[in-house]
Amino acid sequence: MIEREQEEFARRHPRSRELHERARRSLLAGVPMSWMTMWAGGHPVYLREAQGARLVDVDGNEYADFCLGDTGAMAGHSPEPVMRAIRERSGLTTMLPTEDAAWVGEELARRFSLPFWQFSLSATDANRWLLRMCRQVTRRPKVAVFNWCYHGSVDEALVGREGNVGPMVDPAETTRVAEFNELGSVEAALVHGDVACLLMEPALTNIGIVLPEEGFLDGVRELCTRHGTLLIVDETHTLSAGPGGCTAAWGLEPDAVSLGKSIAGGVPIGAYGVSAELAERIAAEEDADYEDTGGVGGTLAGNALSLAAARATLGEVLTAEAFERMSGLRERFVAGVDAALERHSVPWSIVSLGARAEYRFSADPPRTGAESAQADDRELGEYLHLYLLNRGVLITPFHNMALMCPATTEAQVDRHTEAFTAAVEALY
Repeated sequence: MIEREQEEFARRHPRSRELHERARRSLLAGVPMSWMTMWAGGHPVYLREAQGARLVDVDGNEYADFCLGDTGAMAGHSPEPVMRAIRERSGLTTMLPTEDAAWVGEELARRFSLPFWQFSLSATDANRWLLRMCRQVTRRPKVAVFNWCYHGSVDEALVGREGNVGPMVDPAETTRVAEFNELGSVEAALVHGDVACLLMEPALTNIGIVLPEEGFLDGVRELCTRHGTLLIVDETHTLSAGPGGCTAAWGLEPDAVSLGKSIAGGVPIGAYGVSAELAERIAAEEDADYEDTGGVGGTLAGNALSLAAARATLGEVLTAEAFERMSGLRERFVAGVDAALERHSVPWSIVSLGARAEYRFSADPPRTGAESAQADDRELGEYLHLYLLNRGVLITPFHNMALMCPATTEAQVDRHTEAFTAAVEALY
């Protein structure tokens, strides 16, 4: 079945194949960024245009896009308020603040209930800088993360799994690892008294969606407080839960929050916010060189273009009303998947997080990252991705994630339902 879909993929994408062969002569692995090798079909589809939730490749194939740049385009492709802000922005980067920066800081403070913010060019940088500041103010050397977490390319978070590339030091020396939804493992990681901060997603997102069990996040907060460990909530992917991510939706009380990707409509950005207490502790470190060589900040961070795009995205696109509509479309998406699975008694599950959903090849939703990893099936995933691609539906290549944006339509959701149902029927 995979071979049949590969043949169809080749038939539909001759120009993409030509461009990939050309790119192999100048680009490492033939792609501008290594993750782009992970698309099914033997080579990536090459983009011609993208608007809203619609994508067209160089061969003229049109797709309902549920990948949305792996959440980077959560606002949709090229939303007009963002494009207008980009066109009207005079001076892209000047090493000077703009009024937009203050507006975005105020809006994020309102959404996440953390009063003080700064900006980076990615969530990876935001996380990296928060880890440095947390180690500085606590005088503790280690950090903690969860097994199968995702925090960009932060060195300390690339721990516990095979395949890490050239780490400066063994991450086991810098990081303690806990298991999601298991408070005993969190206690074991923090009890040593040497962990500056726990960096966590409120729901795991890069190994399928793994939701927290009742009481787990409250327990994490209590353990961090008891052991003097700062709590950082990474909302880069979980912003799909609503305008203020899981922090607002679930009433979380972190010491810091990190964001990225989606808050500027596709223009590179990251952000981090801190509580008033943590801000005071940071400011009290008079010998810490936050302004120059201390490893916090970057020349293009907080640039005028990124902040203009963020103001437009947060003010006019990713609004509370938009999230309500996106979540409604996700409910329609899940209903279509559930109906197909039930009709054929397929032992798979689907998990939702606001505007985002993901199916997993297990009868019950996994409760830990390790369980979710065990539920993976690469051949089955390749088949589904190819089948959907060949029928005009794009989901995230790294896993089976689908995201709704403000421009997603019911017809696009139904296109996925039709293609997914046919893929399941062909299997069962």
